[in-house]
Amino acid sequence: MDINEWWGLVGRAREAAGDRADDRDLPDDPLPGALTDALAALEPAQIVDFAVTAYEVTASAYRWPLWNAAYLIEGGCGDDGFMDFRDGLVLLGREAFTRAVAHPDSLAGLPLVVRMSRGESGWIGYESLDGPVKEAYVRAGGAADGFHAAVEAADRGRIRAGEPGGENWDPEDADATRLHLPRLAALFQA
Repeated sequence: MDINEWWGLVGRAREAAGDRADDRDLPDDPLPGALTDALAALEPAQIVDFAVTAYEVTASAYRWPLWNAAYLIEGGCGDDGFMDFRDGLVLLGREAFTRAVAHPDSLAGLPLVVRMSRGESGWIGYESLDGPVKEAYVRAGGAADGFHAAVEAADRGRIRAGEPGGENWDPEDADATRLHLPRLAALFQA
């Protein structure tokens, strides 16, 4: 799937969710359902292509500086948490995602992150994009038990990164964090 088409589908879902599109902590989060609706209008094979492209997009965010930003924002972030963070970052849209991957400190400019720094409600992470994508696949006529096999077959032969890219530092080292993520450190470090 063309990356512009892919981000267009995410954008359409965000538009449908309206002013509640940026916070995954809402009890009635509208964005996953809006994404399912946008994808369900496609053919099952196109939905599989969306899933494969989603893996590529989130893999591009598999970077230490972003992981350390997630660690700071969330008060800790392990492997599963960083997967959720990257899936949720996708749901913030192309501009926020691209900017955060290139400059993780830019996350300090998101109203959601500012609210989180004040201890107010909010959450970036999303458990898994697979849920809404698989639901759309079934609604479009694909077999529920065949979704993962179809994605694996379409994804076959792609090389996955073993270690995150970029410079790493101890996210609990306040001085190093202030050096690498000054805006986020100002929000989250006491």
